[in-house]
Amino acid sequence: MSETITLSEATDLIEEAEAAAAEMDLKMVIAVANPEGNLVAQHRMDDAWLASVSISRNKAYTAAALQMPTHDLAEASTPGESLWGLQTTDDNRLVVFGGGYPIVRDGDIIGTIGVSGGEVSQDMAVAEAALDAFDEHTA
Repeated sequence: MSETITLSEATDLIEEAEAAAAEMDLKMVIAVANPEGNLVAQHRMDDAWLASVSISRNKAYTAAALQMPTHDLAEASTPGESLWGLQTTDDNRLVVFGGGYPIVRDGDIIGTIGVSGGEVSQDMAVAEAALDAFDEHTA
């Protein structure tokens, strides 16, 4: 059986994301899922958008389902490209813009993170900051 992120690790990752979001004066929702895309933990910062609850969960799900960062889908899913319409599949759960990332340990995906609540670049920056801090603490 492959390794999967623990609840303790997921909450640590969420705390790192919240710290990065607070530093940027953002209200975010952060979701962490296991490698199969099932929710492990989720937190909605005070006054974060309600819509970000499902968006962050779906970003984490997408990163697990397709085993890649969600921003990697943006260009290929534009009209006329090979993955046009991808976001309308899988019960509309697939997200084709940034903020969802695999969490990798020793070359294996152990979970995923999805961040929502700001502009796409801000969602990505918060997720990346959390992943960087998480890597430093678990190395």
